[in-house]
Amino acid sequence: MKQENPFVGTWSYRSLNNDPDLSVSFNDLQFGMGTLKITADSFDTLGGTIGGPGWSLNLRGSFGYGSPMQVRFQGKGVVGPAEWIYDYIGWLVPVWPNSRSRWPRRKPDSLSLRSGTQEI
Repeated sequence: MKQENPFVGTWSYRSLNNDPDLSVSFNDLQFGMGTLKITADSFDTLGGTIGGPGWSLNLRGSFGYGSPMQVRFQGKGVVGPAEWIYDYIGWLVPVWPNSRSRWPRRKPDSLSLRSGTQEI
């Protein structure tokens, strides 16, 4: 039986600024949003795109087994006049026991990503 890669698919991507000041409105923490599309380029490599209106990065990376499973990739692209290079790391978040969702459940329940810029 072939096991599917749980990272492959289309995800909603939202990025927030890290500000410990609790008086800052949640809406003021928004940094970016877009669509993350992950493909299985081979048995052990991932590809795809991440982007939104006015920007898009090509992705290349891999995943690792563990508890939780991990994904790591780099996004590269030219946005406006500048080359963007971002590194991403993420973990497969398990479904919580006895949790209730307002939306139809899809495995995996969510993917948590952290990103950072890389100097060129």
